[in-house]
Amino acid sequence: MYKLSPTSLNLMQECPRCFWLAIVKKIKRPDTIFPSLPSGMDKILKEHFDRFMEKNELPPELKEQECVKDCKLFDDKEKLKIWRNNLKGLEYYDQKEDVLLHGAVDNILVKGKKLIVLDYKTRGYPLKEDTHEHYQLQLDIYNFLLRKNGYSTEDYSYLLFYYPNKVLSTGEVIFDTKLIKMKTSIEAGEKIFKKAIELIKETIPEAGKECGFCKVRKNDYGKDE
Repeated sequence: MYKLSPTSLNLMQECPRCFWLAIVKKIKRPDTIFPSLPSGMDKILKEHFDRFMEKNELPPELKEQECVKDCKLFDDKEKLKIWRNNLKGLEYYDQKEDVLLHGAVDNILVKGKKLIVLDYKTRGYPLKEDTHEHYQLQLDIYNFLLRKNGYSTEDYSYLLFYYPNKVLSTGEVIFDTKLIKMKTSIEAGEKIFKKAIELIKETIPEAGKECGFCKVRKNDYGKDE
């Protein structure tokens, strides 16, 4: 069985060969240093949101947003615990192709009978005009997974960005927030999933034109990239 995630599908978009080697041959790119701050922020943000969910309230950074005034936080704690788990998450298994797609969400909003994906992002600086666009694939896949699990979703999701503003004299770091509404496409999510399945079946795909890894490494087929 092959396992796919939004991270591996992003890799496919960047370099089909690196994706193929990682998924089919289990030859992954060398690990790079990853800062621990985003992981720490992710943990405390989930705890922060859960405290408000238990009170059936939205946290202040959402409560003041007009676009989510009719929403509430998803309150099935056990289900959310699974959906947040990086080793499990939301899953869809294509039995015919023997491919499992999974993705771990940060949170879910509920509007009427529909679900809306809410994803937290931590940045060191204020957003650029196109910052949110880098997460389109991720949000499309999350919505595709929710639909495959029998849930109705809105045709949009939310990205909630946190970035530092200043440090108080007492040492506390003050973060600003920005909520971005993103249109999502179930069809786009399914299309990228099917593209990945077709790529897995290939002998060995071409490398991405800008892939620095493929330019310097020698792969298992004796080709210098």
